[in-house]
Order: sequence, then structure tokens, then C-alpha cells
Amino acid sequence: MKESRFDIESAEISWCPGCGNFFILEALKGTFEILRLDPVELVIVSGIGQAGKTPHYLKCNMFNGLHGRSLPLATAVKAANPRQTVIAQGGDGDMYGEGGNHLLHAIRRNPDITVIVHNNMVYGLTKGQASPTSARGFTTGLQVHGVASEPFNPLAMAISLNASFVARTFAGDREGTSRVLAAAIRHRGFALVDILQPCVTFNKVNTYQWFKDRIQPIPHFHDPSDRIKALELAFMTETLPVGVLFVNEDKLTFEEFLPVYDSSDEPLYNRGVNRVELQKVIDLLR
Repeated sequence: MKESRFDIESAEISWCPGCGNFFILEALKGTFEILRLDPVELVIVSGIGQAGKTPHYLKCNMFNGLHGRSLPLATAVKAANPRQTVIAQGGDGDMYGEGGNHLLHAIRRNPDITVIVHNNMVYGLTKGQASPTSARGFTTGLQVHGVASEPFNPLAMAISLNASFVARTFAGDREGTSRVLAAAIRHRGFALVDILQPCVTFNKVNTYQWFKDRIQPIPHFHDPSDRIKALELAFMTETLPVGVLFVNEDKLTFEEFLPVYDSSDEPLYNRGVNRVELQKVIDLLR
């Protein structure tokens, strides 16, 4: 592997050999190098799960919080310091299950953050229960008769809510994933990147070959500003389009709405405390 400024030499990676997370980790390092990011200026927030361990293996600022709660934390980090590059990372269970409600409202708020979801269609950390994106009929040690629910479609949901950037990639395509991640991080506003990622231990259906047989690059003539065409791509199930489906450049970000930045772009963390105003708030709450 190529050396990177984001390497942690002493890191002991706990993922299974062959896990798709390794490819995503390398794609992330490559993307950060392409963008010439400084580790000091990068914050990765994650929740619980195998994907949530990713920032443990990267030299940068990180916060590992509760299951499904990375999005409000990432939104707060960006609001406190808009100069930071902020990424929220998690698996399909973490982001689409426990964190599903946060995902809906983060899309509405449009903070300038990138959300990366390792979508392996199973709960890997807790040894193989069905996740929100598991296919109907998928059997596990818990769902012994097969999953009864329709799988969650994150791309269609995000485009329907007018998310400002929506994309899907395949972990086995490291270069393609890196290109999409770079576009997502450069994008001003909420960017969702759903990464199809095989779990070699607990998902024997959605394997590397299964994905390779179904993924299809989005045609070069696709106009990502066309929301209806993007939805058509998102609803495809026989083939799985990969690339940037939808981009809306016209939305203001959450930070741009905050009155505290009306007169100054100095990050909140860097400002002094106005004790007179603080005392007024304290008195008001007594």
C-alpha cells in the first residue's frame, strides 16, 4: 500500500480479511491526498459498527459516538467551525436504521458535510442480523424465515428530499470510489455517498461477484441536475447504477443560515466569550 499522511502506523485493524472496508479505507486516503487535505483540518465523526471504526485507522481529528448519532454531531462540528472538512461515516444499520431520523433532517438542514455509508446490507458488528437494506427474503440467524420488509432505498429517499448531492459507488472500484468521494467533499452542502461493500463473513449473497454482475456506470450523458432522471436511476434494481446521480448547487447550507456568521466568518470556537450577554441568558433562565 502507498504511504499516506493519514496512516497510523500502530493501528491494528480488526476487520475480517477480504472485508470491503479495507478498499474504502484506502480510497479515503487516496481522496484526501488528491484534495491535499491537511489531517489537522479534517474531522471524521462515526457511530457504532464495523464501518464506524474507520476513523480509528486514520490520522485526523475524530469523534466516535453513539449508534446512529454521527449526523447531529457532524452538523454541530461544522457549525462551530465551518473551515473544517467534516465527514460522517457509518454502516447501513448505523445510518439508515438507528440514525434514519437524523438522516432525514440532516438532508433538510443541508449542512456542508459529506456522509459516507458502507452499505453491506447486513449488521456485521453484531454478527449478521438483517439491516434496513437487506433484500426481502434474506435469511439470517435471527430472520430464519427471511426478511419480510421491503429494503430501504437511500438514494431515492435522498433525491426525493432534494439532498444537494447523491451518489453511489462500489468498494471494489477504489479509483471510481475515490473520484466520487472527492466530488462529494468538494461539493458545498450535504453530500450522501452510498458505497456498496461486501461483507465476506455475514453476507454470503451480496458478494464481490454479485455486485460486479449488477453494477453499471452511470452514462456520461446523464445530467445530474435532472431530478426525475436521477430518481429513475435510483429506482433501478436489476442493475445498480454507480456514480453521481443528483446534484443541486442552488441550496444554501445550514451554516449560511446561522445568524452568528452574518457579521463575521470567524469560527465560533475561536471567538471570545461575551460575559455580559452570557449573564443575560443566565438571568433569563433563572
